Amino acid sequence: MSSQGLTHSQHKMADAGVHPTAIDVFSRFYALLQDGATGTVPEADIEPLTDVTHRDELDVTPQDAADALSRTVLIKLNGGLGTSMGMDRAKSLLTVRTTNSSDAAPLTFLDIIARQVRAARAATGAPLPLLFMNSFRTRDDTLAALAAYPDLAVDGLPLDFLQNREPKLRADDLEPVEWPADPDLEWCPPGHGDLYTALVASGALQTLLDAGYLYASVSNSDNLGASPDAAMAGWFAASGAPFAAEVARRTPADRKGGHVVVRRSDSRLVLRETAQTPEEDLAAAGDIERHKFFNTNNLWLDLRALAAELERTGGVLELPLIVNPKTVDPTDPSSTPVIQMESAMGAAIEVFEGSTVIEVDRSRFLPVKATSDLLLLRSDVYELAEDFTLRATVEAPLIDLDGAYYKLVGDFDARFAQGVPSLRGANSLTVHGDWSFGRDVVAEGDAVLEDAGTPSSVPDGARVGPAGIAAGS
Repeated sequence: MSSQGLTHSQHKMADAGVHPTAIDVFSRFYALLQDGATGTVPEADIEPLTDVTHRDELDVTPQDAADALSRTVLIKLNGGLGTSMGMDRAKSLLTVRTTNSSDAAPLTFLDIIARQVRAARAATGAPLPLLFMNSFRTRDDTLAALAAYPDLAVDGLPLDFLQNREPKLRADDLEPVEWPADPDLEWCPPGHGDLYTALVASGALQTLLDAGYLYASVSNSDNLGASPDAAMAGWFAASGAPFAAEVARRTPADRKGGHVVVRRSDSRLVLRETAQTPEEDLAAAGDIERHKFFNTNNLWLDLRALAAELERTGGVLELPLIVNPKTVDPTDPSSTPVIQMESAMGAAIEVFEGSTVIEVDRSRFLPVKATSDLLLLRSDVYELAEDFTLRATVEAPLIDLDGAYYKLVGDFDARFAQGVPSLRGANSLTVHGDWSFGRDVVAEGDAVLEDAGTPSSVPDGARVGPAGIAAGS
């Protein structure tokens, strides 16, 4: 293994204009990687999280809620390209909903976020600055789209700040990979744990503090459930906690993924991701009766506490390393194997003494990681309220779309070109094979479409149930 890999990586980052603090963070993780650190959290070292206060149990006065919200900034993580769904631009530019007006333009994630903020400002009088953490691949498209909302930026504050980037490392020798066919693929984001480095490196953190903002509500831009919440802002301000994570009850669909646990050695809260779970502990980690709460990736930060900790550590928070094996070209499994060093922003829960959690309903967690999630959000399972929050009309059914035909957004859109089916009466919808859907299709019960062997169509107005397309539809 090359001893020059770190030096070569540092030079590459400096030549590309990466901030020195981000290079320091990368160097810390590189040393951990060289030392064989895996960031694993064994079951023997932790206890389950219990006794969590629910959002509906909060007793916050309207005045306290308003005061806290007036000092809160909203931060949306917007660095994702949606490459797993075949996208090459910001995932937040995907169409999510149409409005009730037939002549209105479809709404993207960015449209709905902007309108949620506008509505919250009008309802509360809070300035509610909105900042997007963009990546070098999402910034231009995002800012161009947000130009449609000239009132969104708050005077004196930026509308975005830039996530850092780092070299992908060859898996065999930890040298920065070279890929002349597309040099952009030599780089990757450092995971959303880069939030803290990017805030300080960009100057956004100090700018917010100088403007009198004390708290931040942080969430992913593809999670439209994380709308502004004055009561939680009031609760967080009163708690005195430096850091809080929103957690929700796990269901069978949540057996994988990050969940919050208690470290036995010091009783600190810890976020354990699937990638940090030893193989022999996967069954215990997936036991939703033992580990009842998953991390929604909606966080609350005390900006003063964050600034103090970053100053103490020279901008390098001691977050756990996540080792993510990939290929340099994610679309080509035969391309050079690489390692991406990442960290999770929720892992900062263990950095701050006095961190806490709050339980929220599933309505605060509506991420779109696959086209099956997109189908749900576009369907009549959700209604778009006047304040542009998404509200479930029924319990969301389980969606299983054949990955061979629906994984990529372009293929998905082509098969639902006439509109998505009604899902209010469905417990689940499973599609095997290549099916295109007509207008006004209704799914009922445990609806199933089996592979017909050739491209097939569901007729306009058809009903799909456990036996497939109902006779007479």
